[in-house]
Amino acid sequence: MARKTVLVCDNCSKEVEEGKGAMLRVTYTDARRGSKQADLCDDCAGSMPGRAVARRGRKPKSAAAS
Repeated sequence: MARKTVLVCDNCSKEVEEGKGAMLRVTYTDARRGSKQADLCDDCAGSMPGRAVARRGRKPKSAAAS
């Protein structure tokens, strides 16, 4: 028997399509409080506060040569 997992946005309760969406994780500085996690659709994830974070690792050769 096959099973299918359906992902639902925790903010607007819409179904998230395959390959779309994001996971938002909040980690508190006080380790005793643990962390929280939310599944979001693309629309809700784009409206969340925050800033873009640089990717880790080396830059690709084509970008490094420029």
